[in-house]
Amino acid sequence: MSSNTEQDTEERVVSVTEKGQATIPKPLRERHGISAPGRVKFVETDAGEIVVRPVGSMCEFRGLEREGDDDRPATEILQEERDRDSERDERLVDRVSDTDR
Repeated sequence: MSSNTEQDTEERVVSVTEKGQATIPKPLRERHGISAPGRVKFVETDAGEIVVRPVGSMCEFRGLEREGDDDRPATEILQEERDRDSERDERLVDRVSDTDR
């Protein structure tokens, strides 16, 4: 396959609906890991070209910044932190209430 560009590219023509929607062809979605339903980002380059980039789902990012070996769901950890905060707040209210008497 010969090409007049520096890279081998695959071109596909797709229709755009009145609402501006276009379908990304299945082979391209599969090759680039774009799930359906999913999200993509449109970027206009300095050269005026429109580039479509996959955007990862939040599930893919779950635990990305997590440290340690705790593999529990983030919602469970968050609930424990909220419970601790609530208990701390109750103890503080009790101490303040005792001093007011």
